[in-house]
Amino acid sequence: MKIRTRIIWLLSSTFAFLVLVFSTFVYVLSSNYVFNDFYDRLKTRTTTTIRIELDDHRDDREFVRDFKQEYLEKLPEEKSVIVPLNKHLKPLDSNKRVVADKEFIQKVIQNHFAQERKDNLLKYGILYKTKEGKDYVVYTSAKNMYYTKYKNYLGGLLASMFLVAVVLIFGVSLWLSKRLIKPISDLSSNVHKIGTENLHFRIENKQEGDELGELIETMNNMLDRLETSFETQNNFISNASHELNTPLTSIIGQADLMLSKERSSEDYKAALNNILEQAEKLNKKTKALLFLAQTGFDGKKMTIEKLRIDELIFETMETVNRIIPGNKIKFAFETLPDNVNLLEIMGNSQLLQLALSNVLLNATKYSENQEVRIYLSHTSEYLSIHVKDQGIGIPPKDLSHIYDPFFRASNTNSFEGYGIGLPLTRNIMRQHKGKIIVHSEENSGTLVSLLLPYKS
Repeated sequence: MKIRTRIIWLLSSTFAFLVLVFSTFVYVLSSNYVFNDFYDRLKTRTTTTIRIELDDHRDDREFVRDFKQEYLEKLPEEKSVIVPLNKHLKPLDSNKRVVADKEFIQKVIQNHFAQERKDNLLKYGILYKTKEGKDYVVYTSAKNMYYTKYKNYLGGLLASMFLVAVVLIFGVSLWLSKRLIKPISDLSSNVHKIGTENLHFRIENKQEGDELGELIETMNNMLDRLETSFETQNNFISNASHELNTPLTSIIGQADLMLSKERSSEDYKAALNNILEQAEKLNKKTKALLFLAQTGFDGKKMTIEKLRIDELIFETMETVNRIIPGNKIKFAFETLPDNVNLLEIMGNSQLLQLALSNVLLNATKYSENQEVRIYLSHTSEYLSIHVKDQGIGIPPKDLSHIYDPFFRASNTNSFEGYGIGLPLTRNIMRQHKGKIIVHSEENSGTLVSLLLPYKS
């Protein structure tokens, strides 16, 4: 069952039930009011009978009799009965009516008054003592024909109102469900438009501030991540196929050339050396690719220990010195905090050295061995390593792709590299719950900041 249908039935049934309960409540209260009103009428006629028949004031009797005849209409089958009692409060009369109403008369004697209903026949009685000390039971009975007419009228009216209310409720429920479901229907139709060919499409959020707006915002964020992931994957496949295909093509071409005819031993040696060189390049790229994939894991199996960040920097600088002798990497000692405890972090020494060495090697290579400066800063949450060079920088159009595997900026064609360093560094920083931030300006240099949390 669709949500819209469920909303319609739920609202309609709920409000119809409430209207039914309310109508029943009105019907019952109205019925009780009709009976209570009729009992009041019987009571008035009973007290009037007492004033006329048993009261000592004869002048009042005439007035009350005239008043009764003129103002009190005759009720259907109205009868007033006076039953004299002996000193033991037993009826003196034994006519058929007294015998028939024996139980009712007894209730009046016991309680001083009583009322009784049998179908539409109602009775109201009072125990009355005269000034002479004589006791009487006076009661009046009549049929409540008003109730039957009133019940039929009220029942028909409430039934008609109930049917009209049900129709109105159904219409309102239909309108409300359409209004409530429309944003979801629009969202569904918009989602159907999204495919791999148009991942740039975003859903317009007209429901800001409510739960549906939050859902649309979440879906748009998910689309941002999916689009980035697809672009990264496409770039990876494109670059990886190119990077891996180049040495493979060279190897195959060289082997085919050597096998096309007999060659001299010198030619075979030269060909084998070329094949070996290309195979080593292919091996390095494959290892880099595998290591990049491994550092994309969550790092739960990574060995974590307490490290001094200054010691980590000096060890990494020694490694870079062996790879690029005579480099001009300088560490700003004045940025070391006075409190040595601020230099301690939790992390994996080998991975962090690899991340920092990638940044230092890039800074040295792309600045053509100009001065590279390392300095520190810290906040309550992070200890940061900053590497600033004076190199070629990164063109603005390439900044959004620097973390794509095998991607290389458009101004790096004259420099050797595989485009693995920054993606690898970012994965290592993610494993340490840290961040890498790159600020660069073409032909003015690059600043790379590695932010490592104190609580990793």
